Formats: sequence, structure tokens, C-alpha cells
Amino acid sequence: MIDKVFVPPIKIQGIKTKLVDLISENIYMEQNSTWYEPFMGSGVVGLNLAPHKAVFSDTNPYTIDLYNAIKKKKITSQIVREYLEYEGAILAQKDGEHYYYIRDRFNKKHDPLDFLFLNRSCFNGMIRFNREYKFNVPYGHKPNRFAKAYVTKIVNQVKHLENIFPENDWEFVCCPFEKTIEKAGVEDFIYCDPPYIGRHVDYYDSWDEEHEIALKNALYSSGARFMLSTWDENKYRKNEYIERIWSECYKLNKEHFYHVGANEKNRNSMMEALLMNYDPTTCNNNSTRNGRQMMITDYLKNEIAI
Repeated sequence: MIDKVFVPPIKIQGIKTKLVDLISENIYMEQNSTWYEPFMGSGVVGLNLAPHKAVFSDTNPYTIDLYNAIKKKKITSQIVREYLEYEGAILAQKDGEHYYYIRDRFNKKHDPLDFLFLNRSCFNGMIRFNREYKFNVPYGHKPNRFAKAYVTKIVNQVKHLENIFPENDWEFVCCPFEKTIEKAGVEDFIYCDPPYIGRHVDYYDSWDEEHEIALKNALYSSGARFMLSTWDENKYRKNEYIERIWSECYKLNKEHFYHVGANEKNRNSMMEALLMNYDPTTCNNNSTRNGRQMMITDYLKNEIAI
């Protein structure tokens, strides 16, 4: 258990803030383990749980650019405050006109500060790109979005990163998940939060059964311990791919509410699933490591295309 979950400055749909405690209780890392997170998203899980050494990656270069800029002190909490106060004041006057001006500017110059502005003022905190990888989320219609308290909240989130980055050997890279996972060894830990198969919709990266199988093969081939977040079921249907692709894994469940939109009818519960290639109830026993290694070895010997 951790005392307080740190919420990062990047906001995304499906953020795992409320699942960090459950994940924390069931991860299995050794003293010299490196944390690998090939679907970083906002980074909320790893930024709260990763040990001294970690590799975060994502195919979205703009989150990576922002975190690297903070890590290298090119962007500071003071710079963020000055930027958001300045651009926020213009937004309050010009409303959507200024939002779309910043969006056009970002799609030409890719300034990390502009990305932060868009992320915190767009519709519903979405991050979405078209096939030309241009940010295309519409305006959230909140001209007073960057009020003083909200700016201070974001500034404090950046300040927290300023404080923890120097203490840790954390790397942020933009690359496909396969490239990140292949770096991991048997003593390391991989946490994956891929797009939820059968539920994820966007306009740039698609995620289908082929990707899900490729992820499984990469994880088992690494020999590392891994944990995967996915959805199990909601009131309408079940995730058929858990049994089809991940049936060897141990599974933990937790009900979680997603708030999409302002209407209560859009606030639906979902049964989340954590899938692991080790038994979380006995992960501190040596027998677990031996059993895990046998499971991995058997899989590699008998690997069959699904």
C-alpha cells in the first residue's frame, strides 16, 4: 500500500489512479529489478510504484517529450505556471478561437507546453490523433479552465516530478512495445496497460487481436514477471480474449467506474482485470519463482499460434 497516489500532469481517459493500490499490493519485484512500462499513458502507475531503475515508453512522442523536458529541467514548474497563466488569460477572453490557435500551433511545432495546454483544456481529457498524427480533439468549452487553483494544481504535479526525477534512474523513450519488452530480463518486472481490446477507438493507432497476441508472445519470451491491465466484463458483455489469449495467467478483479460525460447514464461500472504470469498470493515464496520459470519454459517449448 502507498500513502497517497500522485496524479501526474498528463490527463488521459482510463487513467489507473484508483487501481494503483491494487497493483501495488500484487506486483513482485526483486531488489535489483528494473521496471518496464511499454504503454506509459499518463505514467500514473510507474511514477508511483517504479523502483530506482525504470524504462517508460509510449508510441505517443509528446508525453515522452514533456517528461523528458521536465527531467532535463528544460521545463520547470515555474515555466509551467507562467505559460498557463499567460495562455489561460487569452483563453478566457477568446474562448475556442484561442484553443484552436494553440492546437494549430502545436501540430506545426510540437511544443510540449502546448501539448500540456491542449491536454488540460480539450474535450474530456482525450488524447487523440488523426492518421497524420495531428492532435484533433475538439475544445472542452471551458474558457475559465486555467483558473488560479487549477494552474496551481498542475504546477504542483510538475513540481513533484522535479523532486523525484533526480533521485531515480528513469528513462523515457518513444518506441513500440516490442522494443521495450525485449530489453527486459528474468529479474525485471513489466507492467502493461495496452489499449483495451474490443473497446478502444481512436484515429491513429488501432489495437486488435493480432496486437494482443504479439504482446503476449513478447511478454512470455522476455522471461520477466509481468502484470497486464485489461477489462473483464461490464453489464453488456465479457472480454472473450482473456480466455482465448491469456488463459495461462492468474487473474485479479476489481470493479471500477468510468465517468464519461456529464450525464449519469454514461457513468458505467466495469470489472477490471489484472493478469499475471505468477501467483500473487505466494509471490514471496521461492517456489513461486520456480513455478513461474517452469510455466514460462513450458510456454516457450510449446508455443503455438493462437
